[in-house]
Amino acid sequence: MKPKSSTSLLLAVATTLSLVGCASVLTSNPDGQPADRVLLSNNVITMTSDTFEPATQAAVAVRDDTIVWVGAKTDAAAWIGEQTVVDDLGNAALLPGFIDAHGHVAMQAMMINLANVASPPVGPVQTVADLKAVLRSHIADNDIPPGTWVLGTGYDDSLISEQRHPTRDDLDAVSDAHPIALLHVSAHLMAVNSEALAKVGIDTETENPAGGVIRRRPDSSEPNGVLEESALYQFWPIFAAANDDPMQALEKALDLYASYGITTAQDGASNPDSVALFRAAAAQQQLPIDVIAYPVVRGDGKSIVNSSNVGTYENGFKLGGAKLVLDGSPQGKTAYLTQPYFKPPPGQSASYLGYPIFDAEKTRTLVHNVLEANVPLIAHANGDAAADMLIEAVASADRATDHRTVMIHAQTVREDQLDDMKSLGIIPSFFSAHTFYWGDWHRDSVFGEERARRISPTATTLARDMPFTVHNDAPVVPANMLRLLWATTNRQTRSGKTLGGDQALSTYDALRAVTTMAAYSNFDEDSKGSIEPGKQADFVVLSRDPLAIDPADLQKLEVLRTYARGAQVFPSR
Repeated sequence: MKPKSSTSLLLAVATTLSLVGCASVLTSNPDGQPADRVLLSNNVITMTSDTFEPATQAAVAVRDDTIVWVGAKTDAAAWIGEQTVVDDLGNAALLPGFIDAHGHVAMQAMMINLANVASPPVGPVQTVADLKAVLRSHIADNDIPPGTWVLGTGYDDSLISEQRHPTRDDLDAVSDAHPIALLHVSAHLMAVNSEALAKVGIDTETENPAGGVIRRRPDSSEPNGVLEESALYQFWPIFAAANDDPMQALEKALDLYASYGITTAQDGASNPDSVALFRAAAAQQQLPIDVIAYPVVRGDGKSIVNSSNVGTYENGFKLGGAKLVLDGSPQGKTAYLTQPYFKPPPGQSASYLGYPIFDAEKTRTLVHNVLEANVPLIAHANGDAAADMLIEAVASADRATDHRTVMIHAQTVREDQLDDMKSLGIIPSFFSAHTFYWGDWHRDSVFGEERARRISPTATTLARDMPFTVHNDAPVVPANMLRLLWATTNRQTRSGKTLGGDQALSTYDALRAVTTMAAYSNFDEDSKGSIEPGKQADFVVLSRDPLAIDPADLQKLEVLRTYARGAQVFPSR
């Protein structure tokens, strides 16, 4: 699909206008200055309404990074000059750029060159033997010398046929000369070999850290190589140092986001190094799409961010606020629940509930210190017990009226909690991609049927007329926004079964969750999320009108182009 030249299109539009009169041309562009770019489509979805509006034929004019006009295609000639780039998209659909409501840009960049030990459709691993083979090939193909770290990402015990984590013994069989560390798909667990344990000093005498677990061999204090939550924190600097050129890795990661139609991405667990990298890239004008960072709360939370630095974009980068992690992962069975897991992990009793990262008093202190500094807060809470802690802390905090605290994941929130969240102004951001990736696992192993069908309760949230978003949590799962829309509207598991069909959304409402409502959650509603004059020129072009097809076919759509701040960023030019 090639854009028509501005000259030929101008002649075509002018010919049409000669038949209908030119009064509309004279009034559509009062200052007479041409646009830098004009986009024409027979299927423009502006997302300017909270209720369904079909796609329409329209033209959109852009100057610099801003939409300056939206109107009828017959009025477009008034905005076209000799230097105007005209993109005639035909029947392809033009929508606001997708907003990544929660994810981890820095982690995506960090993992861009690591061994892929994920299971289909993300990676090739279906058995422990497959995992070993991938690692052996990775070592050989990259000529990794003995003593050098071998790092991988994405293994998933729920999808490996043995239904278990790889242990130190499995990884020792790959190499006892290389320290090996594999990050679980949830990023809340890790599997390492004996050499890796020795490198960081974990042995039989090492106690479990606060908020974490070092799993042991049966009837022994000897670590088995599987680490949970804070027990893997000391490995993060090793992963962070994996890329020789962090700026190049960031560029690759953002190009990947743009290929999925994303124009604003989130780094939802930043550290000082990642913030410094984003600032450096922004200063060099090397951010093709916008990035919003939320540094993780450390210490007492009082010094997490200087509130005067929050909320303003500089060359595509914004410090959005602070991030708090309250519990773990449901697929890893570390999320903090009020009712026991359907099938507890090995070594745990039938009453096992998971566990919090902080106790209720510490959580209250951290939430208070962030909100009372007028700093926006996003808080990871997968389990409903963790959600209770956040709700109570926000309720008791001296907070701004419009604080827009976001509960990240909110997978098991109950109906009574949604009522409380609405009254408090807490915005849920649902990990609705879970219905596909781990829906069967949640039903059969984690929650049981009744609780599993209510994960990510988008429909009952929508019925309350409260804002919410949906996300992929990349790189936990790929930042594929079309698959996210499909999962949110179909709630189909890997096995093809429907999980909680009464919580499915319409395509239009799912689009709202990644455009207008996502912009609102970021305090960006005045500049992003819809196609209208005055807003940033962020667009995604899809192969067909998503509102005119069966939701079951959403994954068949293709992202043809992505524009960010008025420039085409995918495919790159």
